[in-house]
Amino acid sequence: MTDRTDAVVVGSGPNGLAAAVTLALNGLSVRVLEAAGTPGGGTRTAELTIGGLRHDVCSAVHPLGVTSPLFRSLPLADHGLTWSWPEVDLAHPLDDGNAAVLSRDLETTLDTLGPDADRWRRRFGPLTDHFDDLITDTLGPVLHVPHHPLTLARFGMQAAQPATRVAQQFSTEAARALFAGSAAHLVSPLDRMGSAAVGLLLTTAGHAVGWPVAIGGSASIATALVGMLESLGGTVTTGTEVRSATDLPVSDLVLFDTSPRAVVDLLGDRLPPRMNRALQRWQYGPAAWKVDLAVEGGVPWTAEVCRRAGTVHVGGSMTDIVTAEADVAAGRASERPFVLVAQQYLADPSRSVGDLHPVWAYAHVPHGYTGDATEPLLNQIERFAPGFRDRIVAMHVTGPAALEAYNPNYVGGDIATGANSLRQLIARPRLTANPYFLGIDGMYLCSSATPPGAGVHGMCGHLAACAALADRARRS
Repeated sequence: MTDRTDAVVVGSGPNGLAAAVTLALNGLSVRVLEAAGTPGGGTRTAELTIGGLRHDVCSAVHPLGVTSPLFRSLPLADHGLTWSWPEVDLAHPLDDGNAAVLSRDLETTLDTLGPDADRWRRRFGPLTDHFDDLITDTLGPVLHVPHHPLTLARFGMQAAQPATRVAQQFSTEAARALFAGSAAHLVSPLDRMGSAAVGLLLTTAGHAVGWPVAIGGSASIATALVGMLESLGGTVTTGTEVRSATDLPVSDLVLFDTSPRAVVDLLGDRLPPRMNRALQRWQYGPAAWKVDLAVEGGVPWTAEVCRRAGTVHVGGSMTDIVTAEADVAAGRASERPFVLVAQQYLADPSRSVGDLHPVWAYAHVPHGYTGDATEPLLNQIERFAPGFRDRIVAMHVTGPAALEAYNPNYVGGDIATGANSLRQLIARPRLTANPYFLGIDGMYLCSSATPPGAGVHGMCGHLAACAALADRARRS
């Protein structure tokens, strides 16, 4: 390619598109190159089972999307993005037939926690009250001067703890399991230091802004970002795979919304030795085993509140969840895995066809897992919804190899683009004031392997683009 542009972005996931929009807003001509036939990365939607039934291919529910500082600053509604909330944000069923509830109405959650209500209020009430301040700092670079130091310090002292320690401060199984389920989104052993961070952030987000979905499917997020980019003169070219640096158009800036491994493959010896070593040391985490289902009449959960919940955490007690996640980290597929279930149609009925509904589910499995986790996943749902299997009309299964084939960033089926160890939560991909810069003038990494990490919020791409713009200004 010889046509010149100010900036090229490789990859059209939400971070790549966010980077492109940020650059275009600053007056640069931008071209996004995407290997797949459609843009979106982890924000695509497709008819995977029955015609007319719309399934989210990867990301499904977006507490960090609706509160993203970048997304909130953009007129994405003008380009078709509309958020919608279910009646109940999240439910966590237990073996006694009851369920704990995470709700935008804190009092609704407290009503399900009995003697732990006051403890829950003391832990999450102050963070919820200052959530806008908290998100400004947590969805920013690791090394920065805090905008709201007291709120960040309150969060940080709790976030540094193991999730098990935070959960054990509650006396009821409902409260312990509710927190452990949110913490398990980390996809890491829950007894490790720092493993409480994700649970604290997602739980607080649930109380502050809820866990909404995008009307029409997660693809609506990518469609809105593409529309925004095109309104600014940028372009997205699909079906164009970048195999080496020679495939790139001539430009001042190149941003890679890819895995660190892909950057090494693309740039090779052009990378400074220290950067090359850092990217090659990057470790990838456990995988997802995803099952999309067409379910007649919905899932017959024993706990009625689960039938109204957009997200259901299926794993049982805190002990069950901790054991399942420890098994996965040790390279063993759990027979009773922690399963995330999304019932997006409750907030967005347009995804269903009559009484046939799309149900999204995935379990954590070891990195590169080559077995079959479908039966354990279905068994876990059946455990809390007897008769569920009888309602399944069609099923689409995606294991780790298929996930990586779908999106090469998902190395070994790792949909987070990197293991969430304490070291990699802090050093993404290495500890430096500018973690996006690749050591080559004009080249940057902007994927979720950079701060602030995984999630559909676009902030990795936005911050990488800001770093690129600042460096460009200094060079000019």
